[in-house]
Parts: sequence; C-alpha cells; structure tokens
Amino acid sequence: QVQLVESGGGLVQAGGSLRLSCAASGGIFVNNEMGWYRQAPGKQRELVATKTNYADSVKGRFTVSRDNAKSTMYLQMNSLKPEDTAVYYCNADLWSGGNLRNYWGQGTQVTVSS
Repeated sequence: QVQLVESGGGLVQAGGSLRLSCAASGGIFVNNEMGWYRQAPGKQRELVATKTNYADSVKGRFTVSRDNAKSTMYLQMNSLKPEDTAVYYCNADLWSGGNLRNYWGQGTQVTVSS
C-alpha cells in the first residue's frame, strides 16, 4: 500500500519547536512536488510551505526539507505561536509500480499553548 505516514505532532508552549515527519511507504519521491498544509477548526485547509514557497505567516520560522535516503520529508517549526494550532498534513507525489500519483498524509495535531 502506497501512503504517507505522519508523526511528530503534539502540544508545545508558545516559542517552542516541533519537527513533523512524513514518511513515504510503498513508493518513492521522484520530484519536488511536495508540501505541508494545515487546517484549523472552522477554517479551510491552507498551504503552509513547499520547498520554494512559504506562507507569509510562517516565513523565517518554518523550514521544509527531505531526506531521500530515508524517504521522509520534514517540517521544522520554530518560534511557534498559538495561531499555528491546527492539524498538519503532508502532500507529495509518489512513484510506485509505474505510476506517479499524489498522496496526502493522515494528518497530525499541533497545539500551541499561550
């Protein structure tokens, strides 16, 4: 089964840091089409960052990276604010069995307390 599996969410105080991981299973990353999104309660899902594009609200605080040897992409989040509280989703193209398809992770909750 081809999937993206997320981990690393949790509860953190304002000003703290978290690193989210998104591991590819059953497929491999073959391009730079990847990103992180988030959805807060009562709001629409929004783009947080890709490798080359960051939302204004997270610029200078969040960093996207990927380790191809580990088939894992990351979102390093520093100087977290209460308004960063949301469910975070990774998204990427994965190659498997001759097919290239887009996948979403299952989501991981990030809660930032003030």
